[in-house]
Amino acid sequence: MKPHRITWTLAGLLALLLVGIFGYMWLEDFTLIEALYMSIITLTSVGFGEVRPLSDTGRLFTTGYILLGFSGLAFASHALVGSVVESVWTGGKETKKMQKKIAQLKSHFILCGYGRVGAAAAEHFKANQVDFVIIENSAEHCQHIMEQGHLHIHGDATHEETLRAAGIKSATGLIALLNKDPDNLFVVLSARELNPTLHIISRAEDLSSEHKILRAGADNVISPFASAGIRIAEDLLVATGRQADKEPLISQWVEVQKGSSMAGITIEEVSRQMGARIFGLRRDGQDTIFPEAEISLLQGDQLLVLQDSKEPQTAGESMSPHKVVIVDDNPVILRLYSRLLQKAGFIPLPATNGQEGLALILKEKPAVAVIDFILPLLSGIEICKKIRNQPEYAEVKLLLFTADERAEIKQQALDAGADLVIRKGPESSEIIEAVQLVIKNRHSPTS
Repeated sequence: MKPHRITWTLAGLLALLLVGIFGYMWLEDFTLIEALYMSIITLTSVGFGEVRPLSDTGRLFTTGYILLGFSGLAFASHALVGSVVESVWTGGKETKKMQKKIAQLKSHFILCGYGRVGAAAAEHFKANQVDFVIIENSAEHCQHIMEQGHLHIHGDATHEETLRAAGIKSATGLIALLNKDPDNLFVVLSARELNPTLHIISRAEDLSSEHKILRAGADNVISPFASAGIRIAEDLLVATGRQADKEPLISQWVEVQKGSSMAGITIEEVSRQMGARIFGLRRDGQDTIFPEAEISLLQGDQLLVLQDSKEPQTAGESMSPHKVVIVDDNPVILRLYSRLLQKAGFIPLPATNGQEGLALILKEKPAVAVIDFILPLLSGIEICKKIRNQPEYAEVKLLLFTADERAEIKQQALDAGADLVIRKGPESSEIIEAVQLVIKNRHSPTS
């Protein structure tokens, strides 16, 4: 129902009533109460008697007023009923149209919550012509979203049926921006269960909630206030000449993984080698802003790194993110391993068949290649043989994974040049641990 149409209709009825009141007061010398009563019974045609006998002029005015009132009431009824019908019809039609569009989306993003942060994210998605769906529980916010022309669902993002309606099964990423950390935690849990390969970023207000949300399945947790504080401090340094103005900055948490070359060296040395500034240290659940440069890093530490949007120059290969080629014809496994490797600090390079995988290894010369045993066009065994026939690729570590546990299959893979054979099982973390192990052995002096 359009508010302006209702407003104009009610204003017209009020004007019609005022015409009758002033007409009877002027022509028949009625009091205000008498004129109001006479105008109402005339407009509504209830058939009550006149307040007092009317003059001929009064009767002529009443006749015209009846005709005018009948036309005015008919028009008002038509406008009000039409608005209600239009609202119901259009609303239902628009909802079905929007649901159809959402059902056709593939590799889109889901935005849970449309506050100030959500609105900014939606505008950024729109400016970059990215498909996205907003889930919002507030009817008032949904009205604003509709005016902006965004696809949306009016519902609770913590409910699985709402996430399904937003197309979570075919989505690429999800942002949880609800006002309460427990709600965001529940969204992350539900989303991770419905789509294991989904990339999830969540908002967290309390520091104690970050670890819980990460354990629930989020790939990254962001505190808007902490991010804003770092940005403000950075702008102040630039404004006061303590630091030259640079390209836009990107902040991210980097974890010191098991076997990482960062373990045991100081924050100052890591910052120098990475070519980035370290603004925070997270150790045993405790955060330290601007940590001392002399602190030595331990396994499991997390660093809040602020660097230019351009790729930083590193001091040596050991500090650079390692490239890992993943070759598998199953798109779900490919996306899952890519996400886990990226989260572990590697650069995943996916390929969907043997020939594509071989070409990618030859082109990129990765630190590790994770190859499925059975592949289209070229098997994992054939890829290993072709790589090992080229001496310049001797440093590339080859991992074959297979569901076949027979000893002869494992021996066949090792004879072909594989460095490690892994059984394909439900624990995807074994692949990540194997990659970390072979990289550590790759840089070991005794390897």
